[in-house]
Amino acid sequence: MNRKPKTENRKPSFLRIGTRGSKLALVQANWVKDRLEDQHPGLAVELVIIKTSGDKLKDVPLAQVGGKGLFIKEIEEALFAGQVDLAVHSLKDMPAEIPAGLMLAAVPRREDCRDAFISNNYANLAAIPPGGKVGTGSLRRRVQLLNLRPDLEVVPMRGNVDTRLRKLAEEGLDAIILAAAGLARLGLTHLSRDFLPPQEMLPAISQGALGLEVRVEDARTREIIAFLDDPVTHAAVEAERGFLARLEGGCVVPVAGLAQVQDGSLTFEALIGDLDGRNLIRGSITGSPGEAESLGRTLAERLLDQGGREILAQIYGRPI
Repeated sequence: MNRKPKTENRKPSFLRIGTRGSKLALVQANWVKDRLEDQHPGLAVELVIIKTSGDKLKDVPLAQVGGKGLFIKEIEEALFAGQVDLAVHSLKDMPAEIPAGLMLAAVPRREDCRDAFISNNYANLAAIPPGGKVGTGSLRRRVQLLNLRPDLEVVPMRGNVDTRLRKLAEEGLDAIILAAAGLARLGLTHLSRDFLPPQEMLPAISQGALGLEVRVEDARTREIIAFLDDPVTHAAVEAERGFLARLEGGCVVPVAGLAQVQDGSLTFEALIGDLDGRNLIRGSITGSPGEAESLGRTLAERLLDQGGREILAQIYGRPI
């Protein structure tokens, strides 16, 4: 997708946001829209709904059809074509490598990064009896669930939040695991029976964060959205995405990571797991937020050297 983006001369009172059409995506895009219009009186913001490949392939596991880029490719094409000025993504859906000509211009403050436990019968994961069924569409969750509870059956599932909640009842599942951030944005936090702490279930790279993507040469839009950027969250996700970039990872790879900034220091914890959850290679690194991406890549190298290289080579079918 390395082509020159198209720009247009328009009045500065108008801005178009490209977004997926799911309920959660629209809530996120409208959140950005409302804050832009509040911050810039007279600015009219329009949402442009774009159907992505990931929206069309609803019944196929993401690991089989290409992973992260499926949810943003068509939106990025609209950015390149000048059909939209700004894309609002769930940042965990964005590949670590952004096409030349586009950039991650702002990352608002992160929502709850944890995973939520939802069940009609059990208060938490430990309460599910041996042989119980837990639904998730995430390889990252699968390997950590199997590491915690190898006696459980992990059932693959996809779909939006409403679809997954319906499958909880219809498919005889004992529980499902969803991102707490998505539930919070949809006003559904009350459905959570429990939250899985990062010590037990490291979140996906950039889970809970939004990514605001623009054309590099569009200084006007970058200026308009600059106030939405949270430097602490931005530094954290830069470390996480640096880790992901080194591993060439996406939805086909069971990796996880969480960076946090406290008292001027950034601590990043991450893992690489094999597909059956028997072997989780986990480590952490601490340094300056200004070196976030480098810290992520350094930790990736450490975990590769500790056995992650063999795991990923087997998954990729090639050396890494």
